[in-house]
Amino acid sequence: MAGVWHNGYRQALEQLARRAEADLALASDRLSSQLQIYQEIAVMTADHPALQHLTTPGRIEAANRVLRRVADKSGARDVLFADTSGRVMAGATEGETRSIAGTPYFRRAMNGALGTGIGPYGTDTDRAYFYAAPTFEYTGGVSGVLVFVADVELIERGWRGDTPAVFFTDSAGEVFISNRSELLFWRRAPGQVGISRPSGGDSAFDVSLIGGQEVWHLGWGPYLPERALHLSRDLPVLGLGGEVLVDVAPVRRMAWLQAFAVGGICLAFGALLYLAGERRRNLARANAVLEARVSERTAELSEANRHLREEVIVRQEAEAALKQAQADLVQAGKLSALGQMSAGISHELNQPLMAIRSFADNGSQFLDRGRTDVVAENLGRISMMAARMARIIRNLRAFARNESEPVSRVDLVQVVASAIEMTEARLRSDAVTLEWDAPPLPVYVRGGEVRLGQVVVNLITNAADAMARGDRRRIAITLDDGGDRVRLKVRDHGPGIAAPEKLFEPFYTTKAVGSSEGMGLGLSISYGLVQSFGGDIRGENLDDGAVFTVTLDRWDDSAEAAA
Repeated sequence: MAGVWHNGYRQALEQLARRAEADLALASDRLSSQLQIYQEIAVMTADHPALQHLTTPGRIEAANRVLRRVADKSGARDVLFADTSGRVMAGATEGETRSIAGTPYFRRAMNGALGTGIGPYGTDTDRAYFYAAPTFEYTGGVSGVLVFVADVELIERGWRGDTPAVFFTDSAGEVFISNRSELLFWRRAPGQVGISRPSGGDSAFDVSLIGGQEVWHLGWGPYLPERALHLSRDLPVLGLGGEVLVDVAPVRRMAWLQAFAVGGICLAFGALLYLAGERRRNLARANAVLEARVSERTAELSEANRHLREEVIVRQEAEAALKQAQADLVQAGKLSALGQMSAGISHELNQPLMAIRSFADNGSQFLDRGRTDVVAENLGRISMMAARMARIIRNLRAFARNESEPVSRVDLVQVVASAIEMTEARLRSDAVTLEWDAPPLPVYVRGGEVRLGQVVVNLITNAADAMARGDRRRIAITLDDGGDRVRLKVRDHGPGIAAPEKLFEPFYTTKAVGSSEGMGLGLSISYGLVQSFGGDIRGENLDDGAVFTVTLDRWDDSAEAAA
């Protein structure tokens, strides 16, 4: 636990050191900015006309008034003007004639540069920061020096008591500026353990290095921490060194909390290990009992698994047989529809054949007479009749074909036209009128051409069967191709749907049992075919009949290409 505390304390000190560096930098910048104000005033005031030609009678008093106004407005301790020998010629405060010739800042100003310095002013405890700005003659030489005396205590007054403790030392290591009065005027000599306090007593302190960080152990009163992290930095522009003392009590408490937390975790982990071992022993005993039971159940499960595999094989075979039966049922439905249309189809084929025979006989006779123009006309009619027979046979062959192609693009207008052509003979024989206003352009949907044709044929024949005993025999086919889906409606004027909820059930029919008109599979087959295209089919009653609506997805070339 001690190792945990020490490691946590060291890491916390590193984080505290980063914050302390930021605090020290902030305090240093604050001091620099406050002193910078006096520096700028000194430089600007040095060229004041009142400070020229002070040897002339009356000029000194005018200079004193100017310097007093500058001191009052800036808050400076004093403002002095000295000639080239260092003798003070004018000042903001009255006093006996004095000289500043031996000060470093005066000598630097006489060299034409801005001089700075620190030291007492008045008494030994009155601290001041000096800015010396040279005054130049028109020839370029230095004619005098303006000295700006900044009151350090006035600067400290604005940030005394701030956290953390910050102090600035001179070149001798003596504290010159601080936000803690307890630290003023003491000096730590190299290698010295004790610190001489301003009161003259000695107060020992210890310095320890923890993870490369310097920690001071202090006992200097309630306004300084008992233990403090010490950092320092040089301020060459001000000629001072900045130092900071940050209380480490919070990070020590945090390190102790981490140590106690880790200790508690270790204790809890040990307890868990003990409980886990005890549980493992109990589980071993229970496992022995379970293994005996598992051995007994394994034989039973193996036998049950064998039976399940046999059932799976039987179900797979039944599913394959069901799919084949469904396919056969669809084909049977198409062949049943062809059977119902056989009489009309025979008539449709027999009529062109008789016409072809008649035109051929007539053409032979006209050919003998040399009427080649009539022969050519008869041949044209024979060609038209043959094309009509070929179209009927092609539709029948396509309808009877067992389509297995995947869903593709189908022209719904062409599908409806082919279905009408196949049922035309049946509708004519039953005196049924069919209304179909075909769109001028193709309408492409997702489906299969043959299977979709079977659906339309079933709907047309069912509508004709429903109106067989009625007086009004009319079928209306409409196509709504607005939006993403296309809706095909087949409307009749029959008696309506007796049981709409059973409409698409297999073997449900309203026709007489044993009749040759069907077994009730047409709508069930149509429902399955439309569902396979991703569409929907619905039937509903109207006031004077029924309507069936087939809804299909519109063909989208971009979507199919992306898929």
